[in-house]
Amino acid sequence: MESYLLVVGDREALGWILTERRTAFPSAGRSEVAALRPGDELFLYTTRGCFKNPTRDRGRIIGIATAAGPVTPLDEPARFGDRTFPVGCRLDLGDVAPFGRGLELAPLVPRLSAFDGAGDAWSIRLRRPLVHLPDADADRIRARLDDVTGPGNLGEYTRWYAASSTR
Repeated sequence: MESYLLVVGDREALGWILTERRTAFPSAGRSEVAALRPGDELFLYTTRGCFKNPTRDRGRIIGIATAAGPVTPLDEPARFGDRTFPVGCRLDLGDVAPFGRGLELAPLVPRLSAFDGAGDAWSIRLRRPLVHLPDADADRIRARLDDVTGPGNLGEYTRWYAASSTR
């Protein structure tokens, strides 16, 4: 099993992921997407801009999912804003943190080897759909995330997708 940060930068996309229990990618050609296998662990990371207020919001890991199938072409590509996501996979979703909470990533970066050598430019490594995490990094995140996640927290995250799908 491998572990990854699943980088989500749009609240409607996050709502779709949590509602549909799937994720989608802009291309299967990216090496990290091609490497994703059923059983791999995905830490759901919401960027500072995910909820449209990057000065208020922090980049947070809000939950864990497991890839429940291979990455394959979607019957109908997912679309968020002006972007299209033609490939994806099913997810088994665990508990998520209450809205506005979760594990803030920035303070952890100095202790995560996935960001070694990045210095103050560590966030550039998040400009991809998946960021591979070494086992020790995944263990560190998982142990801290257990303290902030719980059942019944999906509604606040899915409201934007629910609103957009009724238009």
